[in-house]
Amino acid sequence: MTRRILDHKILGPRKNKIVPFKWNGETYYGAEGESITAALLANDVRTLRHHERDGAPRGLYCNIGHCSECRVTVDGAQNVRACLTPVRKDMEIRRQGALPHLVKGGGDDGL
Repeated sequence: MTRRILDHKILGPRKNKIVPFKWNGETYYGAEGESITAALLANDVRTLRHHERDGAPRGLYCNIGHCSECRVTVDGAQNVRACLTPVRKDMEIRRQGALPHLVKGGGDDGL
């Protein structure tokens, strides 16, 4: 089941092509170019990951790339923010639970 407006009374019909993508091994469909979070929400997926310490479900929070609550693994790359990443045809997206790894910097950034 999808929860997507296909024909808006002011904006008109959706012009994005609907493409398949995989979420945890299952095939879903999203509008090409919309964010992963929008595509997952349209497919009734609300939990993107579980908290590392207590296992509480985590989902979309800020939707502007500041909080990291929506981090997922995309085509093998970890710590991808689903709210900022557009859906592409045949993209493989997986739930992620590990904390992102910090890399020591070489500049004056304090890392």
